[in-house]
Amino acid sequence: SVNVGDVQAVIATAIGGMTVTQTVEGRERYGVRLRYPQELRNTPERLASVLVPISHTLPSLPSSGGAAGMSPGGAGQATGGMAAGAAQIPLGQIATIRQVAGPMVVRTEDALPTAWVYVDVAGRDIGSYVAEAQRVVASRVTLPAGYTMVWSGQYEYMQRAKEKMTVVIPATLAIILLLLYFNFRNVTETAIVMLSLPFSIVGGMWFIWILGYDWSVAVAIGFIALAGVAAETGVIMLIYLDHAWNAVVARKQTAGERPALRDLYEAVMEGAVERVRPKMMTVIAIMGGLLPILWGGGTGASVMKRIAAPMIGGMVSSTVLTLVVIPAVYSLWRERQLVAHTGALGHSGAEGTAVAPSPIPMGRPLPPGVHSAG
Repeated sequence: SVNVGDVQAVIATAIGGMTVTQTVEGRERYGVRLRYPQELRNTPERLASVLVPISHTLPSLPSSGGAAGMSPGGAGQATGGMAAGAAQIPLGQIATIRQVAGPMVVRTEDALPTAWVYVDVAGRDIGSYVAEAQRVVASRVTLPAGYTMVWSGQYEYMQRAKEKMTVVIPATLAIILLLLYFNFRNVTETAIVMLSLPFSIVGGMWFIWILGYDWSVAVAIGFIALAGVAAETGVIMLIYLDHAWNAVVARKQTAGERPALRDLYEAVMEGAVERVRPKMMTVIAIMGGLLPILWGGGTGASVMKRIAAPMIGGMVSSTVLTLVVIPAVYSLWRERQLVAHTGALGHSGAEGTAVAPSPIPMGRPLPPGVHSAG
C-alpha cells in the first residue's frame, strides 16, 4: 500500500524543497534546503519518474532496485532516509501529472474559497461607482447556486464609517447647541449662532468642488471640525454685539432714559463694524494654520488636504455671514424687544422719545456699580 504522507513528503522535499538543517557561519545562520535539480523536475514526464516509497507488505517490485538507481542520490535521501531494500514506485504510476491554469493564491473567508476582482476607481467617489456597478452586475450576471458576491475594500470601510457618522454628526451638533446654550443662557442667541453652520457648509462644499475632491470620510471629518470653528466665530460676533448693546442700555438707564432705535443701530455698528479687526484676526489665524496643510505633500497629505479643505472654504463663507447676516438678525431681534416693551417707537432718526424708564431686556448683566434706574 502507498502511504499518502510518504507521497506528500517526497513531493514537498524532492520537488518543492524542504529545509533539512542549518549551517552556522560565525554569527549567521543559513537554512540548507534539499530538492532535485531543475533538469529533473522541469517537465511532467520527469516529475512522473520521481520515486515514492511503498509499504513492505507488498512483494518487492523487480524494477524497484533499478528505479532507485535512476534517482539522483536515491529517493531515500529525499524522504529523510529509508531502510535498504525498501520498495519504491514512480510517482507517475499513482498520480496524473499535468499542467493546468489555477489561481495564484488561494484565499478563504468563512471557510469558503474566494476569488477577488480588484477595481481602481479614479475620477469619481467610490460610493456612486459601487452603486452603479451593483446595478449593472445585478442586471447582467446570474450567480450559480452556492455563490455569493460581496463589495469589499475601501467601499466596505466607507459604509462602516457612514454608519458611525449617522451617530457622530447629530451628536456633534447637539453638543455644540448645548454648549452655546450654557454660554448665552438664551435660546434666541443660541439659534443665531447655529445659523452660521449652514452658511459655513455652503462655503466648504464650493471649495471641495473647486478642488475636485470627492466625498469621503476625511471630507466628512473636515465638515465636523468646520461646524465647531464656525460656531466659534459666531460666538465672538454675538459677544461683541451684546457688550455694545449692554453698554448703551446701562448708559441710558443711568441717565433715566429709554434706548431708542438709533441707540440700537449705533450699538450694532459698534459691535459689528468697529471691531472687525479682532474677528478677522481670529479667522485669519485659523486659515493660516490650515493653508500649509492644503499646500503640503508627502505621506498622508491627500487625507489631510481633504480634512483642511472644507474648513478653509467654510471659514470664508462663515466670515461673510458673521460680519453681515448675524448683525442684521441681531438688530431685528433687539428691535422686536424694544417694540414689545415700549409699544411704539418714533423714527430711528429722532432724538428719542421721553418715556418713563423701565427695565430693558439685556443679553448680559449690567457691569458692577451700574444700577437700573426707576
